[in-house]
Amino acid sequence: MEPNHDHAATLTEFWEGHYGASERVWSGRPNRVLVDVVSGLPAGRALDLGCGEGGDAIWLAQQGWQVTGLDVSTTAIGRARAAATTAGVAESITFAATDLAVWTGAGEHHDLVSACFFHSPVEVDRSAILRRAADTLAPGGHLLIVSHGAFPPWSKHDHDHDDYQFLSPQQEVAELALTHADWETLIAEDRSREATGPNGETALLTDVVVLLRRR
Repeated sequence: MEPNHDHAATLTEFWEGHYGASERVWSGRPNRVLVDVVSGLPAGRALDLGCGEGGDAIWLAQQGWQVTGLDVSTTAIGRARAAATTAGVAESITFAATDLAVWTGAGEHHDLVSACFFHSPVEVDRSAILRRAADTLAPGGHLLIVSHGAFPPWSKHDHDHDDYQFLSPQQEVAELALTHADWETLIAEDRSREATGPNGETALLTDVVVLLRRR
């Protein structure tokens, strides 16, 4: 495949196609790790990277957070706004269709950055995006990353991308290249969970969980 230099169009087209293929992609429920980790934190200003249809952002708003949800797909953002209105928390969330590969975060300030399953088949500099997001955190703020430890057995990408390697918890921390003097690692571990595939098959999946706090 020849390289495509129109990055924004490529990324947008992929995710618009992904969300446009069905009326709903995700369950609308928040990610379990987010709930487990964030429930113990005082509410403040949160940034949800790759917010999709808004499940995590809505849950955060229901806990008293002021939330910004960013995603490249306008379809996903439209659904997220509608869901927030239905949930009665639209005034606590700002959703915006944004290409995070060119987003800088300049002038933004947060107490929590959440990036749950922030992966894309269209290549982007994920670590650079996470570093820019981390730069928006106030002292004492938290960066939560939840990622796949491996493809689920029912994923069509399981064999299409045999050379793709997900990062371990330690590799996630190392890739961020944040200075130890400024950042404290609170969690860097694998967690297992049961999941159900599209045809009712079940499997035990591994999530990589990293939580950092700005000193």
